[in-house]
Amino acid sequence: MNAKIAGIVATTLLIFAAQLGRAEGPTSSTTTAHQQHIMVAPEDIQWGECPPFLPPGGKCVIIEGDPQASNALFTLRSKLPDNYRIPPHFHPTDEHITVLSGTFKMGLGKQFDEKAMRAMAAGSFMVMPKDAPHFALTSGETIVQVHAIGPMIFTYINPTDDPRKR
Repeated sequence: MNAKIAGIVATTLLIFAAQLGRAEGPTSSTTTAHQQHIMVAPEDIQWGECPPFLPPGGKCVIIEGDPQASNALFTLRSKLPDNYRIPPHFHPTDEHITVLSGTFKMGLGKQFDEKAMRAMAAGSFMVMPKDAPHFALTSGETIVQVHAIGPMIFTYINPTDDPRKR
């Protein structure tokens, strides 16, 4: 029994040590992933333009990685004005969203339906599975953080909703 426990402890320590070796990332929003530890305080954020796949009006910053890199983790933070609307769309990978401030209303499906949306307040967390159509609307200025495996691809249900085509 003691040999079995020792084996479990040794295996756990090896897994923990391997995870520590992976806990590296950039120190700011301008470096590439997995080079240094990531420590970004709110006052360090330098907001800029959002990627062109998002409707105009918001501000964004890449906290980690490159949203366009294939098979790589990224973290994108968006500051969105009141009544910012993201039309129905989907992604080829899972999207993880954390609401940092404000209210991010989420809806599921191919049709924008404000009555079917769920208001997600600060502290809320959502996962939108790959290929699952969804849409969003803010209530008040809202900051959300998205992390996923890239590339971050937006496919709008209605091609005329795509801001890249305007």
